[in-house]
Amino acid sequence: MIFANTEKQLVTMKNETGIISFQSKKIRRHFDEKTETWYFAVVDIISVLTESTNPTDYLKKLRKRDTELRSYIGTNCPQVEMISETGKNRKVLAGN
Repeated sequence: MIFANTEKQLVTMKNETGIISFQSKKIRRHFDEKTETWYFAVVDIISVLTESTNPTDYLKKLRKRDTELRSYIGTNCPQVEMISETGKNRKVLAGN
């Protein structure tokens, strides 16, 4: 399944869980069948939006500087198990 926005940037979604591609960058995702909610890896979204070489560090510094963001992420972004770059399942910060 392919979705396109008005700027003609393509998002390719293949499986119910796994990895999607946005502007040729990978974003991990997971579908929770109980709540029927998609969760996306926050670090992957930050990587796409900021083009940071170290999105984990970028998020850590951002949370440290912004107390409102820190409390929001801590409350509203659960740890969801997704496949890591090494192929192992790891819990990552996720947003919907």
